[in-house]
Amino acid sequence: MSAIAVSEPDESKVDEERPREFIQSLERGLAIIRAFGPHAPEQTVTELAATTNLTRATARRFLITLMELGYVESDGRVFRLTPKVLELGYSFLSGLGFPDVALPHLERLVAEVDESSEASVLDGHDIVYVARVPSSAVMSLVVNVGARMPAHATAMGKVLLAGLSDEELDHYLATAQLRSFLPRTVTDPDALREQIEQVRRDGFAIVDQELEEGLVAVAAPVRGRDRRVVGAINLSTHVLRRSVESVRNELVGPLLATAGRIESDLAGVA
Repeated sequence: MSAIAVSEPDESKVDEERPREFIQSLERGLAIIRAFGPHAPEQTVTELAATTNLTRATARRFLITLMELGYVESDGRVFRLTPKVLELGYSFLSGLGFPDVALPHLERLVAEVDESSEASVLDGHDIVYVARVPSSAVMSLVVNVGARMPAHATAMGKVLLAGLSDEELDHYLATAQLRSFLPRTVTDPDALREQIEQVRRDGFAIVDQELEEGLVAVAAPVRGRDRRVVGAINLSTHVLRRSVESVRNELVGPLLATAGRIESDLAGVA
């Protein structure tokens, strides 16, 4: 399990890259919450301290605080998150607008083409899933709302990156870790830039087994009233069900039409 880098420098020294109002204790508390996940749903104080690069005493103080607030529970030895942490994500999702507007359209799209569909937004170097409608087909990669995936290896990530300004894209390519998941994963910044430029021209992105073996996905951007990209929607399938050519010929049209209907509804949202 990789550690979440949270250093403990002398707080009297101001980090020149951060504003003076930056509250480091809040950063550390959030690091404790983020340390839990599917591969580590329960952890001891010692494990959490190692994961977050905090001292054991500091990690324990944050855990006790989170327990008092109801976000963490313990049996006396290990700690785990409580369902209350879902409120943190729900506050974002409920105020976003895009997921609620997109969901019924995704349901109709899945009923039409019988392939799974998701919606996501860009958060830093990752996409975050904000809506999902499964199909009847069994998929090897199943994601839940709130899950994060690297933008560079996903179809929705590529269309969201294509929606960035040139300056924003430059910053992403200069700072993102373009990890290789499969031989097809694009990890060269120049090659990824060329791919994103093609997505800008096409208006959609197709990813062929860059993140998961057999997974093929097509994604389209969704724009707000100001025509800036606010999210992305996709259709995902397995290469044994549909070839890339089939995805291009049979799924791009319905997907783009759905994105257009979502945009029309978003334009009417106050």
